[in-house]
Parts: sequence; C-alpha cells; structure tokens
Amino acid sequence: MRVRRIGAVVIAAAAALAGLTACGDDGGSGGDKFVVGIKVDQPGLGQKQPDGSFKGFDVDVARYIAKELGYADDKIEFKEAISANRESFIQQGQVNAVIATYSITDDRKKKVAFAGPYLVTGQDILTRADDTTINSVEDLKTKKVCGAQGSSSPARLVEKFGDEWKSGFLTEQQGYGACLPLLENKQVDAISTDATILAGFATQSPGKFRLVGQPFSEEKYGIGLKLEDTETREKVNAAVEKMFTDGSWKKAIDDNFGEFGKFFTNPPAVERY
Repeated sequence: MRVRRIGAVVIAAAAALAGLTACGDDGGSGGDKFVVGIKVDQPGLGQKQPDGSFKGFDVDVARYIAKELGYADDKIEFKEAISANRESFIQQGQVNAVIATYSITDDRKKKVAFAGPYLVTGQDILTRADDTTINSVEDLKTKKVCGAQGSSSPARLVEKFGDEWKSGFLTEQQGYGACLPLLENKQVDAISTDATILAGFATQSPGKFRLVGQPFSEEKYGIGLKLEDTETREKVNAAVEKMFTDGSWKKAIDDNFGEFGKFFTNPPAVERY
C-alpha cells in the first residue's frame, strides 16, 4: 500500500510539473502563439470586423511586431482588452503584449514594461466639416461637447472650465461612437478625446467632420509587456524602429486614418529605459 501511495504521489507531481511547463512561461501564448490584447471597438485603431477578423493601426503594429519576433500570421491571436484590464492581462500572463491605445505613464511603468512609443497623439477636437467656429480648446468654453463616461478627456475639460461648464455644456455617453450621431445631428458642437480616436471614427464618414489639429495634451502609445522582460522589450523596440524606417508605419497610418493621416506624419523616437 505504501509503495502504491508513493507511486501515486510521484505521478501527481509529474503531472503538475507538466502542467506548469505547458503554461507557465508562454505569457498566454499557448506555447507557439503570440497573443495581443487590443481594443475591438475603436475604428482606425482596433476594431472587430463582421467576419471576426480585426482591423486598425494597433492591429497592424501588432502583426508587424509579431512577424519580427518570428510568428507567422496564423500564430497571432487577438484578445479584447479594455482600459481597466490591460495591466492585469500582462501581469497574469493572459497575453504576450497589450497594444491598445495604451499611454505610457510613470505610474504604469511601475506595473508593466513599455516598448515604444509607436505613436504620439494628444487630446484634440472633432467638429462638423462646415463649422469654422472651433479652432482651439479655448473655443470649447461656450460650446456643447460630447465625451465618454469614465474617460480622462472630459475630465481634462472640466478641470479647465469648471463644474458650471460641465453642467451646462458637457454631454457624456458610454463611448465615443455614441457621440458621433449627436455631433452629426447638431445636438453637440464637438467631441474631444485623443486625435487618433477621433480620426478613426471620422474616417468612417468621409467629408462630414473636421479634426481641428490643435492637441492640448500628449499621449505616448506604448506596447505593454511584462515588467521584468527586458529582453522582449528590446526586441520589440527594434521591431518598432524597423517599422518606422521601412515605410510600414506610414502605410499603416494612411490605410487606417485616410484623410486624417496628415496629422500623424512623423514617427516618434523610441524611449529606452
């Protein structure tokens, strides 16, 4: 009986070790896949298509990086990430990387590592194409503005103009996509958030909207990786720089932002740390 029990313990331990080997170090990759957390509801950046595929600038960046790391297209897996779960996705190993309009900040650097930035944008303003009365953030003081609930973008405007402005001029929706029909139907005068997000939505309706092009903040989009994985971070940085120099970055900008690509003409400098 004693021998039988010892044998059972050995078998159980071996099975547990095999399980750890299979899933412990692949960062959510299933061993041979490159799993990327992306936004799936932001046109121009990361959007799930009706056929189940994914399209957008962040998607193109992810595919390029994966290829440079040695993964074929059929080994890339996209996983929906929302703003609130990006850190946990990385820390828990559910993804290899997060590429999801993920701004590099000092606070986030304490939790995850960042490669990049691969794009620098800022909070900007979208108006109707025929509205020439809004040309800077100061012009929003007497305008009706739409923003997304929980976003830092409307909060930045409230900080600037005050709570009285918030109650009189700010409309908040669940997402920026819900703001677009309000702008088109003249229920609001402007939408304000990252220029890239505004450009992505506006590209779906050519000629209807105007991006002011006067950003009043700076957002550096980075690739989120495991905090301690400096080797992968350097490889990803090298891939990002190659994307800048071989023309792929500019092509991805033009493909995804159309007429608004003119606002994103220069790739940023990669910040190594």
